[in-house]
Amino acid sequence: MNVVVCVKQVPDPNSPGQLDPGTHTLKRDGELVLDPGDEFGVEAGLQLAEKHGGEVTVVSMGPDRGVDAVRKALAMGAAKGVLITDDALAGSDAMTTAKVLAAAIRKQEFDVVITATESTDGYTGVVPQMLAGLLDIPAVTFAKSVVYEGDTLRVERQTETGIEVVEAKLPVVISVTAGVNEPRYPSLKGIMGAKQKPLDRPTVADLGLDGLGGASAGQKVTNVSAAAQRAAGEIIQDDGEAAKRIVDFLAERKVI
Repeated sequence: MNVVVCVKQVPDPNSPGQLDPGTHTLKRDGELVLDPGDEFGVEAGLQLAEKHGGEVTVVSMGPDRGVDAVRKALAMGAAKGVLITDDALAGSDAMTTAKVLAAAIRKQEFDVVITATESTDGYTGVVPQMLAGLLDIPAVTFAKSVVYEGDTLRVERQTETGIEVVEAKLPVVISVTAGVNEPRYPSLKGIMGAKQKPLDRPTVADLGLDGLGGASAGQKVTNVSAAAQRAAGEIIQDDGEAAKRIVDFLAERKVI
């Protein structure tokens, strides 16, 4: 089974994020890491490939520094990587990202495409579904377990009301939740070997996608303002009328 896992390099979630005052985009000049959510996707792909044969390819879109995130996935056990790097992609929206990733994925042999549910720097949560639409294959989202039996992929997906069991034929896009597995740590041998594994570096033009990029994004952040500080609360002294005052307070705000 050949698996493609989409990964992304993001600012370290353990550090406070900062916005560029000019572009209103997230600053990326500090500590950058492989998105923690993507580690679960890499591990899910490796487990499928190890059990059923095949290999894992990681695909990412980002600047040159993004190679570190791809290398970590390779050190975990992925066979090869693809990093789409092009200055024109700076400021791309979710749809542009999905189009670029889909174009790169089409050039790979794949049975399953795995993603996180959303990135920890963007939180749009729509790229997995967009990928499935562009690739014209099914999507199964919020997977908390993935099992391949016969010719069917069986997924338990997390919902607000409980667990749903979904079955899908290959090829398919799956987004996995945190906790779907325990991502492995790259071994020293894996880290050293990652430097020798194939890593393709196509541009937008190489993928036949001229005209795509931040300039063609369908959305743009025009202003950012600080959230209003929480106002002081009201303390009610119970002089016999406290219950009525609380009821009136809730009624004013149409809670009751």
